[in-house]
Amino acid sequence: MAEKLLNALSRDAAYQLANVTKTRPQFAAITPRWLARFLEFKGLEAGIYRVNKVVEGDTPLDALCSQDPAKIEIPRGFVEYEAKPREHRLSSISTIINVDTKVSDVYSSPYDQIGEQIGLAVESLKERQESQLVNSDDYGLLKNAADSQRIRTRGGAPTPDDLDDLIAKVWKDPSFFIAHPRAIAAFERECTYRGVPPVTASLSGGTFITWRGIPLVPTDKLFVDGLKNPKGQNGKTNIMLIRTGEDRRGVIGLYQSGLPNEQSRGLSVRFRGIDDDGVASYLLSLYCSAAILADDAIAVLEDVEVGEYHEYS
Repeated sequence: MAEKLLNALSRDAAYQLANVTKTRPQFAAITPRWLARFLEFKGLEAGIYRVNKVVEGDTPLDALCSQDPAKIEIPRGFVEYEAKPREHRLSSISTIINVDTKVSDVYSSPYDQIGEQIGLAVESLKERQESQLVNSDDYGLLKNAADSQRIRTRGGAPTPDDLDDLIAKVWKDPSFFIAHPRAIAAFERECTYRGVPPVTASLSGGTFITWRGIPLVPTDKLFVDGLKNPKGQNGKTNIMLIRTGEDRRGVIGLYQSGLPNEQSRGLSVRFRGIDDDGVASYLLSLYCSAAILADDAIAVLEDVEVGEYHEYS
């Protein structure tokens, strides 16, 4: 049967006069970066943070505790400090953005091309910052946790018992767990299998499952078999429990405060000039580090299997 011809304006012709509604550039690699939101940060004056610790015994000092008036000799002493405390120096994460001024002059409506380029570069730097907070050899939380604060799963999959063991390691006011989304899904399966599904809570604009009232914060920077997005069903990863805050002797993020051309916390955007070809250049630098103020501020659950499932009758 022959197609009926319409005696009307075609879609293709009408399209030439239509205004197309456009989005800003969509960057699929952008994540919520919950770790950076939940972690407390401290601004530095000169890029160096020294963690002073005392040489600890069972108690800081001997003390007299007696109702016997004959015992009047009060113990004497002092609290010893470490002679060589650790100093954390800020690391820099930098990139340069080049934009042809002829392009930005002509093609900046409805969105400013320079602003969009810089905005995407900032997101990239902040994604790298969160990855470094977890994985840096120098200051990353995963590699700098004390050996005494590392435990292994009982059977591979993360169970309520395993997370309880983490809480026993960070029992002084723990703040949050962090884990890969697939590790959190594996934990939810284990809870469901045992008939103890975790409750949810709304915090900082997001909804999280909790265990013993402590939120499980997702991040793809705690890799599964070294990958953000593993292709296979199985894989090994880690789960961490963190206490944050300087006043609680926890884990804190570090940044340089008062930077020239500061755009956000620890981030500077500098205009480098325009070359002879009309290309404008911008330098973006982000300064960051992290410090674990006490060994018991963080614990790591290792060998977490994310691919175990259960059969339900």
